[in-house]
Amino acid sequence: MTQPDLALGALYGLALGDALGMPTQSFSRGQIQARFGRITTLENAPADQPIAPNMPAGSITDDTEQAILVGQLLVEGKGNIDPHQLARRLISWESGMRAKGSQDLLGPSTKRAIEMILAGHSPTESGRYGTTNGAAMRIAPVGIASDINQPERFIHCVVQACQVTHNTSLGIASAAAVAAVISSGINGKKLEHALNAGTEMAFIAEHQGHWVAGGRIGPRIRWARQASSECNPDNFGDLLYDVIGTSVASQESVVVAFALAQRVASAGLNRFDALCMAASIGGDTDTIAAILGAMLGACGGMQQWPATLIEQITRVNDLHLQPLARDLLALRLA
Repeated sequence: MTQPDLALGALYGLALGDALGMPTQSFSRGQIQARFGRITTLENAPADQPIAPNMPAGSITDDTEQAILVGQLLVEGKGNIDPHQLARRLISWESGMRAKGSQDLLGPSTKRAIEMILAGHSPTESGRYGTTNGAAMRIAPVGIASDINQPERFIHCVVQACQVTHNTSLGIASAAAVAAVISSGINGKKLEHALNAGTEMAFIAEHQGHWVAGGRIGPRIRWARQASSECNPDNFGDLLYDVIGTSVASQESVVVAFALAQRVASAGLNRFDALCMAASIGGDTDTIAAILGAMLGACGGMQQWPATLIEQITRVNDLHLQPLARDLLALRLA
């Protein structure tokens, strides 16, 4: 597989996971089972969907849209992200979503950070409380544009993408872990190797940003991967939902995505089935599936994603990611 195919696999994997999880986000595992049984394809959102009511099947959410935003800023900045520009773009993005009547707005950490920026605080201070998964969900373009084999440049780029909204040990470590998996995949590494790189990077990157209390990302990923490999198939869903957790906290949703990826690597779980499991598990399903899709896509390319569903997502969202993937790879080679 070529780097262009792997980069596209990451971006479209993110969008596919996002769209699969769109109708189930914020529902409990039991509610999803009662309404959908198990997600196996793209579904319409029901009228009482708390975040995306009545959205048509195949619609993407903030996960993909903000990842594209970060990617565009990277390209415009020739590999750098200006924190004030990121703040302005996020504000503009939310305004556009409000104008459309969408409830899919900025998450709690990002919202608080933007309010601090508007009140005159510096970008390094605005993100000091951000511990949720907002940075990790939009970090995929950094993994494509930055080579993990250049660790100082790689971490610098991750911090730039996180600083405004998630300038904390937890926010940066979780985003760096995801980006490292993607970057390793773009370098042609197999999934297991890439997950090892992501786990290691979580330990390295946790020294960036403001320290905050909470279970550390690196040890939790390492533990969850081992538990995933050893778990009885009948109990795997319980491990994800009841033990690791599926909330917006980075220590839960990002770690769950790693646990699912490990199941693919060590137990042969089909990659698309893994995305469907993420979309069916309850909680922050769209973000879990989006992060998982980006990591798996970077390590397996476009061939693993059903072409008919990719075509549907492209049509519903007028989504054309090839130019962005090309421009991000050009940054990697610069």
